[in-house]
Amino acid sequence: MITSTDVADSGVSSDGAGRTYELFAGFVEREAPAVPLPGRSTSRRFAVLAALGRRDLSLARLAEGHLDAVAILHQVEGSPPEQGGRWGVWAARPPSPVVNATRTGEGWRLSGVKPYCSGARSCTHALVTAEADDGYRLFAVALGHPGVAPVPGTWPAVGMADSDSLDVSFTDVPARAVGEPGAYVERPGFLHGGVGVAACWLGGAHAVAAPLYERSDAGRLNDHAAAHLGAVDVLLSTAATVVRQAAEDIDADPLDKHTQARVRGLRVRALVEKVCTEVLGHTGRAMGAGPLCHDERHARAVADLTVYIRQHHAEGNLAELGHAIRKGAQETAR
Repeated sequence: MITSTDVADSGVSSDGAGRTYELFAGFVEREAPAVPLPGRSTSRRFAVLAALGRRDLSLARLAEGHLDAVAILHQVEGSPPEQGGRWGVWAARPPSPVVNATRTGEGWRLSGVKPYCSGARSCTHALVTAEADDGYRLFAVALGHPGVAPVPGTWPAVGMADSDSLDVSFTDVPARAVGEPGAYVERPGFLHGGVGVAACWLGGAHAVAAPLYERSDAGRLNDHAAAHLGAVDVLLSTAATVVRQAAEDIDADPLDKHTQARVRGLRVRALVEKVCTEVLGHTGRAMGAGPLCHDERHARAVADLTVYIRQHHAEGNLAELGHAIRKGAQETAR
């Protein structure tokens, strides 16, 4: 049972972020243990993520991070985290700032600043990437250490405001290495997890389009709006089919023996990002400014989705897909 005292102890305010914290904590406590790992009924896993995105994208972001951490620890170490913890995966790697890992006689220590740490004040543990003397590594960190400090004011965004994605400062924080250098990104699960994020985006697109469907149900669509609804329905249906097929393909080859995970992940993410972008456009054109100005839930869904899909790196990821397709064709021709 999550109480108001728990929220206060987390350092999260009692506004939207506080409500999202309560939902996140409840999800981890009651629902997360039943969510399948990637490769085991992945369609059900993606359905959970999409439903969370439809409900609240900030909640979906936090829940996806926790589920991803559980999957990473299972894939790399063969064991789940201890029960009761709320985990995040803090793996952003911009040119700066950086987190450095240093070996000591007592183990590893982390120092530096990590940006984009979703759940900065609501997670109890995190998997954190850092620069080490032998390469780029992943570390498990208990966030109750006094050297861990969320940096106030570093997430002023309107979109995804409730995801609590502050920068976090680490000062000589003990950490446990998870796998060898590169293990985090080299495992097939890294690519499978990227499709899970796309499932969250897709749920967010459904939330954005909800008022358009509600107008249809109420018989208040003119031909102009009906045409946009038809376009939105085709987009959402197509993306859902592609995500389901990806889940089936992951279950059929969870260890990626056929080396299709990279192209699959890039394709699905690119398609879902395109669908989300077009759903935002069609919905806005169909309904005008009214819902954005007078429907708080819709306005927040639009702002959240606009920010969240920028985890897709646009033409950069499309270029990566193009090169991967070319490389695959060359290897097939040999």
